[in-house]
Amino acid sequence: MALIRELRGHSPQVADDVFVAETATLIGDVSVGAGSSIWYGAVLRGDVGAIRIGRCCNVQDGAVLHATFNKTTVEVGDNVSIGHNATVHGATLRDNVLVGMGATVLDGAVIENNVIVAANALVLAGTRTEPNCIYAGVPARMVKRLAPDEAAERVGYYARGYVEYAKWYKQGI
Repeated sequence: MALIRELRGHSPQVADDVFVAETATLIGDVSVGAGSSIWYGAVLRGDVGAIRIGRCCNVQDGAVLHATFNKTTVEVGDNVSIGHNATVHGATLRDNVLVGMGATVLDGAVIENNVIVAANALVLAGTRTEPNCIYAGVPARMVKRLAPDEAAERVGYYARGYVEYAKWYKQGI
């Protein structure tokens, strides 16, 4: 069973239909919206700042979400995919965002709607992206503009897939 732990008067709040893998960790001030999934080895550590995950999101294997005490929180919109071994630290991810495998998004960064942050990219603290773009590199820079419908479709593909995968796991439990 997943480690879901109260800390400093806050208990993680998880919608009834959320899949939380047995080795995931949710601590403190964490909320996870309907249709979302938290995968193996993921850590949502709401000990020093709130973590809010919207609907139909997925936090994939080994990802870490955390904040900075008295300074930042993690805000994740709807239809967001946070890839394997990615780190989101004190940042805001709006709707329809894909954070690629191994990417890092630092304190105060805002990733706008319909954005792909490429694998292993580093989004520096305080960065605010443009919507409907792909960001890549170290530090991350905008490398391609996307039509809004193309961006939403590309990102939505992953979010929809993980909603389906989570159903497989919940049915198998």
